[in-house]
Amino acid sequence: MIDEITAQLLILAAVPLNWRFYLSAFLLFRLFDIWKPFPINWLDRSVKGGFGIMLDDVAAALYALIIIAIGREALGV
Repeated sequence: MIDEITAQLLILAAVPLNWRFYLSAFLLFRLFDIWKPFPINWLDRSVKGGFGIMLDDVAAALYALIIIAIGREALGV
């Protein structure tokens, strides 16, 4: 639970104060956290213990931030 909250706070701290960005950040984080594309799936399988649990959520948060940054650049926001 704390891993999800930490990763979500990481994203929300980096996006503009706008409900659309907050919603996008939440949905993208959940997508990557559930889907676990490479290397998130590798981190989930390979890094054991609490650090591994936390690391895969932080990686999902970083993926979400990358997609939001690309979207912002493409839209000129």
